[in-house]
Order: sequence, then C-alpha cells, then structure tokens
Amino acid sequence: MGFIQEFKEFAIKGNMVDMAVGIIIGGAFGTVVKSIVDDLMMPPIGYLTGGVDFSDKVLKLEPPGGGDAVTINWGNFVNNLISFLIVAFAVFLLVKAINRLKREEEEAPPAPAEPSDEVKLLTEIRDSLRKA
Repeated sequence: MGFIQEFKEFAIKGNMVDMAVGIIIGGAFGTVVKSIVDDLMMPPIGYLTGGVDFSDKVLKLEPPGGGDAVTINWGNFVNNLISFLIVAFAVFLLVKAINRLKREEEEAPPAPAEPSDEVKLLTEIRDSLRKA
C-alpha cells in the first residue's frame, strides 16, 4: 500500500473526522465561554467588589538594583480560572447526559429474536394438526 493511499485512509476514517469537528467546535465554545466570563460575569463581580476589574489586577515586582519591573497578572489568572470552571462544568453536564442516554439504551430490553425457518415450519405443522 502506498504512502498516499495509507494517509488517505487514515485522514478519512470516521474517528479522525469526528475529532476534527470536536476540536473546531471546542475552539468556538472556548470563545463563547471567554465572552461569557469577560463580558457577562466579570462586570457584575467587579461591580459587587466596588468597580474592581480583575483583568487589570497585577502584582508589580521591581528588581532591587533598578531596571524594568515585571508583573504577575493574577487578574487574568482569575478570569481564566473562571472560564475553565465554566467549561469543565459544561463538559461534565454533557458527559452526564450522554452517560444517562447510554444507560437507558442498555437497560432497554432487547427485541425478541425472530424464530428460525425450522421453528416457523414446525409451528405451522402443529397448528394444522390442531385444526384436524
């Protein structure tokens, strides 16, 4: 099998396509969650804390001998932590719903198997003997 043919089979497999779709949707979902945190959740939290905007919160470290200061951006970390918790909770709910659907599917009684041709023929013979 040639290299190109092998790669084509690999790239077209259902799992690979499903994974690519999941990654694309995950990226879009991350953008939506970031907007929820930055635009909807953090302003009320900032309002409740007296107008504090967490994204601007930094800890400035100045070197003892002078020079450029460095910052620890702990406000961005708080925003990202909240985003992570929202995504983790949403994924948890999604997995929980999928697991519940799988359990319901597994608990459903299987449909009775159709009798074989021999059993059908024997049943017909029995029924015809009863009528006679």
